[in-house]
Amino acid sequence: MLQFFSKYKFFAVVLLVLSAIIISIIYSILNPVKTLPIFQPAQVNVEMVDSTIQHVKKYHTVADFSLLNQNGKTITQADYKNKIYVADFFFTTCQTICPIMTGHMAEIQEKLKNDTNVLLLSHTVMPEIDSVAQLKKYALEKGVDDSKWNLVTGDKKQIYTLARKSYLAAKDNPYDQYDLIHTENFVLVDTKKRIRGFYDGTDPVAIEQLLEDIATLKQED
Repeated sequence: MLQFFSKYKFFAVVLLVLSAIIISIIYSILNPVKTLPIFQPAQVNVEMVDSTIQHVKKYHTVADFSLLNQNGKTITQADYKNKIYVADFFFTTCQTICPIMTGHMAEIQEKLKNDTNVLLLSHTVMPEIDSVAQLKKYALEKGVDDSKWNLVTGDKKQIYTLARKSYLAAKDNPYDQYDLIHTENFVLVDTKKRIRGFYDGTDPVAIEQLLEDIATLKQED
């Protein structure tokens, strides 16, 4: 009997290894690793995308920018290099959706306060009102962590171009060609400046999904 097992030991080991490989393959097929989509302008509601880029189907990234934060510091893409971040658009005197959105941003800040790989970025759509001083006042009221979350102001045209052509997160105002309607969208951006998700910034369920997707994206990056 011992001679029999000794004779076929090699084949038994090979069979065991093959079985493990086959089981592993079957498991990976039945339980695929979750990945997030990479959003292109052509995939997004046309109302949210500038007409000049609605045809774009690949290679879309967030454009470079230069804006001032609540401390008067110039913020550019360099401050978000190799970081995952969540972007949105708001204004400090908004009394409708903005307070809810800001509250949810603060919640994300709290839950990810020790994660240096994830940052937040909120752009005012009313820079003529939201000066650096006004943003600082608002930041103090809302508990903004300066190392985690930038509230930015600056050139109105640049901000609106970012909203429409980069983040795909705002509608044109049909009554004023130089204005737009900011939305409740939170936009998830990866370390390569690509858009990976849109979330209703007023919906607690959507915020939970956003946090889950950030965790997924960290595994990918």
